[in-house]
Amino acid sequence: MAHARFLVVFDADSTLLRNEVIELIADEAGRGAEVAAATEAAMRGEVDFASSLRSRVSQLTGVPLTAFERVRARVEPTPGARELIAAIHQHGGAAAVVSGGFHEVLDHIAPGLGVDVWRANRLGTDGDALDGTVAGAIVDAETKATSLREWAAERAVPLIRTIAVGDGANDLRMMAAAGLGVAFNAKPAVRRQADLVVGPVDLRELIPLLP
Repeated sequence: MAHARFLVVFDADSTLLRNEVIELIADEAGRGAEVAAATEAAMRGEVDFASSLRSRVSQLTGVPLTAFERVRARVEPTPGARELIAAIHQHGGAAAVVSGGFHEVLDHIAPGLGVDVWRANRLGTDGDALDGTVAGAIVDAETKATSLREWAAERAVPLIRTIAVGDGANDLRMMAAAGLGVAFNAKPAVRRQADLVVGPVDLRELIPLLP
């Protein structure tokens, strides 16, 4: 594992990506509105993230795996995402993503953005459709913080030279663990607890923060 001068860890949905991917998948089942409301409550920190995720994923039962091609086509990177990640690399840093979303989408999106390493949830399947479960351990707030520490250690980056960027309540532990916690496009509770709040939804705003 190559060393890096610093590490930037992003949340995916509504941070590095403009979308909440689970809502796009739910649209395929005709349940987008219900899942969107539940996602909003989870991001505000009103409900336990893992319980909420399991409940929302249960709404995806029966969505055919062929739907992921349509879902991935709808995913939009946040403005400035590619430019920020290019700048991170130019400055000798590494870019990572840890997401409460899904590998089924992130594995296709992250490489094109230049992300070095990523971690997300996996959806359970039954034959050629989703079975309404999360396969394996859920990526929650503690997993996000642990991932930041792990990736920093692998690259010999001291925590003081890490930046965590997120928008929802499940990003707060990761932001607290980092040298700099940045609230981006964030919910009020996250803005209150962040080291820095970035208002414009353009990731190029973060380039001057790079060490």
